[in-house]
Amino acid sequence: MQTSNSNRYIRQLILKGFGAAAQEKLTNSTILVVGAGGLGCPLLQYLTAAGIGTIGIADFDKVSLSNLHRQILYTANDIGANKAEKATAYLLNQNPEIKINTYSEKITAENANDIIMNYDIVIDATDTIESRLVINDACVHLNKPFILGAIHEYQGQVAVLNYSHNVKVKPINYRDVFPDLTAQAKLPNCEETGVLGVLCGIIGTMQANEAIKLITGIGKPLINQLLTYDSLTNEILIVDLL
Repeated sequence: MQTSNSNRYIRQLILKGFGAAAQEKLTNSTILVVGAGGLGCPLLQYLTAAGIGTIGIADFDKVSLSNLHRQILYTANDIGANKAEKATAYLLNQNPEIKINTYSEKITAENANDIIMNYDIVIDATDTIESRLVINDACVHLNKPFILGAIHEYQGQVAVLNYSHNVKVKPINYRDVFPDLTAQAKLPNCEETGVLGVLCGIIGTMQANEAIKLITGIGKPLINQLLTYDSLTNEILIVDLL
C-alpha cells in the first residue's frame, strides 16, 4: 500500500481487527449508490473517505433549494445542477485516490442490469417504491447484495438484503420483506410529510457502515435483518426477516 494511502487511512489501519488487509479489500471493492440525495450524500462521503476503490453514483435529479437542509454535499450555488455530477466533483476533491463513475440518468428496468453488473454491492438511496423495485429485481437477477435505506418523517430503516452468506438459506429480497406493494406505494413521501434532515445522515451513515462490514468481514452486518430507528426516542428495533 502506498504511503499516501497509509497516511490517509491511518486511523482505520490501526484499528484492532482491521489493518492493511481490510483496507486492501476496500480499495479493491466496487459499490453503486443509487440516489445522491438525503441518504446518498452522507453515505457517499463516508464511502469516499473510507477508500472504496470504485464508486458509482446514479441520479438524474437536479439540486433544488428544498434539498439543502438534508443533502449536505450541495450549496446554493449548485441549484439546478445534476446531483450525480456535482457529487462526483465534490467527492473526488475529498479523495482523489478513488475512481467514481457518474450516471446522470434514471435507473430503469432497461438499463439496470447493464449498470449494476459492474459492482460488488448496490446501495439504495432512492425515495420511490418504483425505483427501489427496479434496483431490487436487478440485484436478484445478478446475485448482488442490496443495502436498503428508507426514511419517513422521524423514522428510518436499514437492511442488508439479497446476500448469500449461507448456501442452505435463500437470500431475502425487498419483495419478500414488503409483499404488499400496494400499501407501500400509498405511503406519502418526504415532499408530502417532511423529514428531519439529520435523520438522513444517521441512516445514510448506517448504510455505509453495513457496506464496509460486508466488504471487510468485520462485525455483524444486518443480513436478513431490518433495523428501524426512531430519531425522537433513539429507540432501535432489529427484526429478523427469516
